Amino acid sequence: MITPVPLGTWPTPLEAAPRLAARLGLAELWFKRDDLTGLGGGGNKIRKLRYTCAQAIADGATTLITSGAPQSNHARLTAAAAARLGLSCVLVLAGPPPESPRGNLLLDGLAGAEIVWSGDRPLAEVVAAEAERRSAYVIPFGGTAPASVQGYVECGRELRAQLPDIDGVEVVVALGSGGTMAGLVRELGAQRVIGVDVGAVPDPRATVAGLLVGEVEPDALRIDGTQVGAGYRTLTDAVRTALEVTARTEGIFLDPTYTGRAMAGLLAGSFPRGDRVVFLHSGGLPGLFGHPEL
Repeated sequence: MITPVPLGTWPTPLEAAPRLAARLGLAELWFKRDDLTGLGGGGNKIRKLRYTCAQAIADGATTLITSGAPQSNHARLTAAAAARLGLSCVLVLAGPPPESPRGNLLLDGLAGAEIVWSGDRPLAEVVAAEAERRSAYVIPFGGTAPASVQGYVECGRELRAQLPDIDGVEVVVALGSGGTMAGLVRELGAQRVIGVDVGAVPDPRATVAGLLVGEVEPDALRIDGTQVGAGYRTLTDAVRTALEVTARTEGIFLDPTYTGRAMAGLLAGSFPRGDRVVFLHSGGLPGLFGHPEL
């Protein structure tokens, strides 16, 4: 396995959240603060980028290309990682350009990334054309690839060290491109990890299982699909409530796409859970400022 590049600060903190635990009727609740990973505003994608960027450098690439929605946290952190490593960065983002940059888009530009808007063309088509033109290394959507899953295996090991009695604890995580959940499942087991689908991929169960071929049966994965709402880019009332409750009980800010949906699922009791829970805070705070409707 390739040696990952040193992009973040580890281990991330594990913080008790007693007031929110009481609100939820839990004996214990902790936040695993992967929003505090250190680079570019923090977030879970850094653990994955340690591996994908290492592979890009090993392949001799001087430019990284990746894709996502306009407020993509992965795009922001790819831009930051490229800047840290002295690489160029091209971000292919869905749809037309907005009237003014907000949230993650503003940070993409500050980090020096070139932004290419896909317009009406499929993202994959635009990425392929840009990569061929530039001989660049392409990082998949969400930064998720079989090798990058190892980043969240390492996070699972951190949790074992921070909670020696973790065998009685469940971990709740937002399920986007699947790599974060897959790594945690590999290290902690399928019955201990609950993924809350955010609507980023058409078949989240197949996506996660595809990253763990031969390791877990798809039906064994614990996935909550109740919080997608009208779609990945939409802000639901349940998410708005989850953002407010978390901020007002623990002073912790969530994002409206990933962690907000994961917390909405936890608040709604929409999946069976035990009395001791770790909530994986995967970051995304800059995305709040890309949602003027909040």
